Amino acid sequence: MTDILQEIVAHKRLEVEHFKQQLPEKEIHRRVESMLDFSVPSMSKALKDSNTGIIAEFKRRSPSKGWIKEEGRAEEIPLSYQENGATALSILTDEKYFGGKDEFIRIARHAGVQIPILYKNFIIDEYQLFQARLCGASAVLLIAADLTKKECKAYLHTAHELGLEVLLEMHGEEELEYAELEPDMCGINNRHLGSFITDVQNSFRLASLLPVDSVKVSESGISNPQVIKDLRLAGFHGFLIGETFMKTEDPGKTLKDFISKL
Repeated sequence: MTDILQEIVAHKRLEVEHFKQQLPEKEIHRRVESMLDFSVPSMSKALKDSNTGIIAEFKRRSPSKGWIKEEGRAEEIPLSYQENGATALSILTDEKYFGGKDEFIRIARHAGVQIPILYKNFIIDEYQLFQARLCGASAVLLIAADLTKKECKAYLHTAHELGLEVLLEMHGEEELEYAELEPDMCGINNRHLGSFITDVQNSFRLASLLPVDSVKVSESGISNPQVIKDLRLAGFHGFLIGETFMKTEDPGKTLKDFISKL
């Protein structure tokens, strides 16, 4: 793992222990168990059925850029994304580094968001999967660089037991063996988590090395509709876009304009 990733994961371990003190594991298990009769929308199916495949991200901050939209409201922007054509949403729930909260997913759902929502965080403990289900997410992000293959397999199993799908994020060829675990979606991150250098060519380079029938998602650095057209030809179904929309005055309108060019 790289320095910034090590820093984030180290802090995440402390944070999760704090959450467990606030809401003990036995209690969060009880709360989630009472929700399991109610299913959440499938993100992988939405991406396969979509003409655009855009996963619009509610991202207020990043470690490299600082605040992108500190005033961004969870009851407004996610709903606007839905109204303007997003196939699914990604909502950052890490607070320290990305200015997010689990509450943002609850707020978005309460505001009327019905499309799939990805719980985007650095998951290093099974407890976080219960947090994701509790707040109304449809899918969780698992990052290969954060987890051993054994851990990833265990979390994938638990996520499915909770009715959640998994977007498994990989960055380089050395991580592609994780795709053998058959996640619901295989993600290629175009941004290096250590240097923050972004290169969309990473998706094109690794696409043919992923399982042929997998639902492929390209993450980060997509700012041009033509890139999506090219990525579709390379076999991708989903395109996670955050800063391109969030740095503008009206992210929902920017999304609508972006889709019109597709």
